Amino acid sequence: MILLNIGIIDADLIGRKKHRFPNLASMKISGYHKKKKDNVTLLLTYENLNKYDLIYISKVFTDTDIPKEVLKLPNIKYGGTGFFYDKAPNLPLEIEHHMPDYHLYDKWVNQQLNNGEDKSHFDYYLNYSIGFTTRGCFRKCSFCVNKKYNHVSIHSSLEEFLDKDRKYICLLDDNILGYSQYEQIFNKLIETNKYFQYKQGMDERILTEDKILLLSKCKYKGDYIFAFDNIADKNLIIEKLKIWKKHIKKTTKFYVLCGYDRNNKWNQEFWKQDVIDTFERIKILMEYGCLPYIMRYNRYIESPYKGTYINLAR
Repeated sequence: MILLNIGIIDADLIGRKKHRFPNLASMKISGYHKKKKDNVTLLLTYENLNKYDLIYISKVFTDTDIPKEVLKLPNIKYGGTGFFYDKAPNLPLEIEHHMPDYHLYDKWVNQQLNNGEDKSHFDYYLNYSIGFTTRGCFRKCSFCVNKKYNHVSIHSSLEEFLDKDRKYICLLDDNILGYSQYEQIFNKLIETNKYFQYKQGMDERILTEDKILLLSKCKYKGDYIFAFDNIADKNLIIEKLKIWKKHIKKTTKFYVLCGYDRNNKWNQEFWKQDVIDTFERIKILMEYGCLPYIMRYNRYIESPYKGTYINLAR
């Protein structure tokens, strides 16, 4: 059997300051090749890449820089939303459904700790099982990477990525509450007796009393996270918040998207109204004891109210 020398590059780890979340695709690729007894190395630079039979480069963020000449090398494979946004090709099934290698980042994490970094910064690398139980979302929001899906469907069993030795579970599902059999997944999570969280947030607009009561029985870690992206959803959000606050006393956070023009005009009228709408959403959330988390669309820098967006985010 010929063993391969495999290099894995998490481009966001190299290219972004204070990036603190492991790349799931990279961990699955590592797990797959280690199972085949290949030699796998997490690479932290773009130097000496010709030493490897095959190098995988993955990135999540589109603005993470990678040297252009690297992608032309014959031993390079690359993928992820950072390269292809909503048209990113899927991993091969045998990799997609492989147990992630939760030790891929061990050497790097230890180096950071030896350099005096706070251990809490590496919580997701050290203490979490990470994966998707469902994929997809029916919303097709124009600003979202998940437009290629039409509905929410089952993706994998919890056992596929659950490391029983890890204390917590982090789910990356796009819209778990939009899955018709959501109870089965929540009940499985409850059975583990582990704290868990949904990193991408959940869809407040499709909450029901049954869903809220089920969530109230869960060992949920950190803040519950939802989104209030459009002032047009105002009445629906308020209706759901009234039910939510009857049963849930835990801190609730809402992503608040601003600086995004759904009509693609980006004119003075839009910028003025967007600031007004952003403040109104903040006011509504604070009235119900929720924490607004401002998410600025990258074109906010074109706004005459750029300073207002910066101060709000701060």
